[in-house]
Amino acid sequence: MVFTKHKMFAPAVLITCLLVFSASPILAQDTTNPAGSRTVASGQKMKLKGVVTRRDSDTFTVRDMNGVDTVVRLNDRTSVKTKGGFLRGGTNYAQTSILRGLNVEIEGRGNGSGELDAEKIRFNESDMRVARAVESRAAPLEERASDTENKLSQVEANAQRLSGQLEELAAVSNAARGGAKAAQATADAAVAGVNATNERISSLDDYQPQQTAAVNFKSGSAVLSPESKTTLDDIASKALNAKGYVLEVSGYADSRGSINLNRQLSQRRADAVIRYLVENHNIPLRRIITPFGYGELNPVAENTTREGRAQNRRVDIKLLVNKGLTAPAPTMNPGTSGTGN
Repeated sequence: MVFTKHKMFAPAVLITCLLVFSASPILAQDTTNPAGSRTVASGQKMKLKGVVTRRDSDTFTVRDMNGVDTVVRLNDRTSVKTKGGFLRGGTNYAQTSILRGLNVEIEGRGNGSGELDAEKIRFNESDMRVARAVESRAAPLEERASDTENKLSQVEANAQRLSGQLEELAAVSNAARGGAKAAQATADAAVAGVNATNERISSLDDYQPQQTAAVNFKSGSAVLSPESKTTLDDIASKALNAKGYVLEVSGYADSRGSINLNRQLSQRRADAVIRYLVENHNIPLRRIITPFGYGELNPVAENTTREGRAQNRRVDIKLLVNKGLTAPAPTMNPGTSGTGN
């Protein structure tokens, strides 16, 4: 499935989802300050249960049922898995899978910065699906809201400047012949500039694909090849030079094997692409639409041949840019003024 537009969802719906997810009991208490945040003593062992409310590159914030926030730091030794049933160890996940709205259980120790160094992070598979749905809508929404606010500030400043220009032209037209013609030309240009700006603002919710790339994998593997890394280097370079961009990442597998295993394999492939972009090119997580593994769905070739299956073992990456920010900026031509003879 190809998405070329991302529409804004009602903020109230997202806020309601986050409030529902935050109703989780805390497994360990600690002294809190008036700001509602927790400082963990260095070396203190702690178990914590709550909902992720903020996600940064190496840390995330968990809010417990009492509304107390704790900053959790990730490291190379942090184990991220789903909760396993009887005699099962759960499924390993990449650290990039920790999303806002995800209910988590954490074990770790305090560090010298008052944070909780995570040793184990566990969550339910069903909670992960819900968090992905929330994040896929919240991240582009926040990005578009920030861009919209900046554009509105620019429009307001332009309107004030235009107001002053029109007043000045009105005085000139009263003092000299031919001033009326110059004022009219400037007013028409001003209206055209405002209309063009309004058109740009109305398209801030629209995204269009600027580049699409695919990286392929060996059978049963989620390891990036040198050729795949070169492809990712190219699309990352273009993304970092674009305004208002997001990256859409989708993982796939061929039809061999069970449906469940193919879904897990395609998700690992998508996670491998995200990890490479973040760690090697510093792509912000807020610029990445939550990766998803579609398993054997949406094949690009027949699964009955070796060549077709090789094409289906892939991750598609789409660079989407905001139409409102890439449109040419409106210009104002005040026309030729004169006093007449």
